[in-house]
Amino acid sequence: MADLIVLAFDNEQGAIQVRDELISLQKQQLIELEDAAVVIRPMEGKPKVKQVSSLAGAGALGGAFWGLLIGLLFFAPWLGLAIGAVTGAVAGGLTDVGVDDKFIKEVGNTIEPGNSALFLLVRKVTPDKVLEHVKKYNPTVLQTSLSEEDEAKLRDAFHHEMDEEEA
Repeated sequence: MADLIVLAFDNEQGAIQVRDELISLQKQQLIELEDAAVVIRPMEGKPKVKQVSSLAGAGALGGAFWGLLIGLLFFAPWLGLAIGAVTGAVAGGLTDVGVDDKFIKEVGNTIEPGNSALFLLVRKVTPDKVLEHVKKYNPTVLQTSLSEEDEAKLRDAFHHEMDEEEA
């Protein structure tokens, strides 16, 4: 089961910078993201949503594998590969998993102009190492699906970092 964490930043680039940092940490196996999205609210205009993952690409790759395997069984590997890739891409593109798009837009409308927000569905995390990388961006925790105790720890971790900088 994944946990939802929504972080807000007092600038337009904060969410993008943290997203990129977390993708780098994912390559180091310190965090496993199921989904992520960035909302940027420009000074003028509507909020802009940027999804992180492409499910169509993942679906095409999985479909191509299974299509090739089935094609080999029936002595038509290239035909099976092509059919599998197309059906996998279509299925991946039609699948809407992760953070609910409507929820992203609702929260995006509540952030202040000139700010940004990062929506994360976190499957696994090494908290101490990941927090060490994220603290420097001074995020504010907007919402989580964590237990009250874990959410308080997360808020406290970010709050103490800001207190130390102010001192």
